[in-house]
Amino acid sequence: MGKELQFLDYVVFFIYFLVVAGYGYWIYQRKKSAQASANDFFLAEGALTWWAIGASLIASNISAEQFIGMSGSGFAMGLAIASYEWMAAATLLVVAVFFLPIYLKNKIYTMPQFLSQRYSPLVATVMAVFWLLVYVFVNLTSIIYLGALAVSTISGLSFTTCSIGLSIFAVFITLGGMKVIGYTDVIQVLVLILGGLATTYLALDLVATQFGESGAWAGLSLLQEKAGTHFHMILEKGQMMMPNGTGGMEDAYEKLPGLAVIFGAMWIANLNYWGFNQYITQRALGADLPTARAGLLFAAFLKLLMPIIVVLPGIAAYVLYQNGQFQTELMENGAVRPDKAYPVLLNLLPLGLKGLSFAALTAAIVASLAGKANSISTIFTLDLYRKYFNPQADEATQVRVGRIVIIVAIIIGAIVAPVLANFGQAFQFIQDFTGLISPGVVAIFLLGFFWKRATANAALAGAIATIPTGLILEKVFVGMPFLHRMGFVFLTLVALMVIISLLDKKGQQNNKGIEVDSSMFRTSPAFTVGMVLILGILSALYLMFW
Repeated sequence: MGKELQFLDYVVFFIYFLVVAGYGYWIYQRKKSAQASANDFFLAEGALTWWAIGASLIASNISAEQFIGMSGSGFAMGLAIASYEWMAAATLLVVAVFFLPIYLKNKIYTMPQFLSQRYSPLVATVMAVFWLLVYVFVNLTSIIYLGALAVSTISGLSFTTCSIGLSIFAVFITLGGMKVIGYTDVIQVLVLILGGLATTYLALDLVATQFGESGAWAGLSLLQEKAGTHFHMILEKGQMMMPNGTGGMEDAYEKLPGLAVIFGAMWIANLNYWGFNQYITQRALGADLPTARAGLLFAAFLKLLMPIIVVLPGIAAYVLYQNGQFQTELMENGAVRPDKAYPVLLNLLPLGLKGLSFAALTAAIVASLAGKANSISTIFTLDLYRKYFNPQADEATQVRVGRIVIIVAIIIGAIVAPVLANFGQAFQFIQDFTGLISPGVVAIFLLGFFWKRATANAALAGAIATIPTGLILEKVFVGMPFLHRMGFVFLTLVALMVIISLLDKKGQQNNKGIEVDSSMFRTSPAFTVGMVLILGILSALYLMFW
């Protein structure tokens, strides 16, 4: 099978493109008002249903970072990387029960707004700048890089052409605002699940064929037989050595250290991403509580499915590589590049199905780019521009500025993206860099939610200290797994904030509390049943693949 997309593949892809673009335009025309509304554009206030919220959460979350980065980590370390997906399902439940009621009761629309309302405008501004830098130079950039790398590998087009094409497609969707993003994400998530499952099925069938059998079930059994070490969820030190993408080997334990994925700092990474991240929470902040909770519950169910789509193909590629396949395709400058596993695997798909899988991958990339760009635009416009540059800006001006920011952010991301070629596994690059601010964000928000004595000065100290503390601990404890380091940074920052708050008597007098009471955390019977079902499935999965 050639590496180029064939005519039928392009037909399948362009059908997807036309459906998404046409549906997005229809939503835009159907729901636009005579005068642009800022809340409409940035939040789609009251317009998204529970299924649109859930689908949009997953479509925006699942991108090249997962399809390429996590599949590459599946090639390198196996099913253990699925903890990022399965523990995210549990985290979504925590967010739905405990965090969403606080946001909605206090009419919080952006994360900096919460910080301003709970602590001070200065804390909000510092964190808004942090978020913008990470969103643009880490998240947005990595999505463009990994997406262009994958599309280039599959289509044969140049990296530059692919990055420009993906960026333009994403801008087209994003300029319609959160309503267009939310509803087109329903199609995007349907395409990425169907295409992703088709890829997984054919990858497993290909493994079976290589060993004289047939069928996906036979392929799955062969994966467990030929790569048994790739089916452990809880890793021990020295248990698995994996390629680092630059020609050497490293201990997988350094990336996923044992029980930390269940009881340790994996929670910090997940709470930061799913609970205190504008990119994610924005989808639910414009809805009422029952709708928002139902959306997060739906997203949690979809999360259980994701490792089948993004991790199993990576393990299949590993088994095929060990059996003599992809010996040259996975090599670059004399080193095995795990991040090439998924794109190389797609090149083996039959005519037409390759186009469907290509569409699924593109859907994931474009949905994530659109969601991330909209969040960058929301934070900049509502928390910086409206506050410091033009407090009198009307609704139309805010929307216009938001659209300009979207274009500028994506251009910056496309320019910086090629730099990521200097790193090994892109998924770990993202985790390492976002891990520098995650402990501070989680400490500031949790104390802000549940400890009334936490002061603005303490929050400011936590915000400023989070990156230096992480860098210092990295130098002091050389070789410490980054999840453990995140945990120590979090505990250090909590201790720092508690001490400063207790000493800051004047700050306690000026505390801006938020409304929190236990009745906010009650859930409906239907939600409770769904929550118990998800936790039961998670328990079974970890017991099965411990």
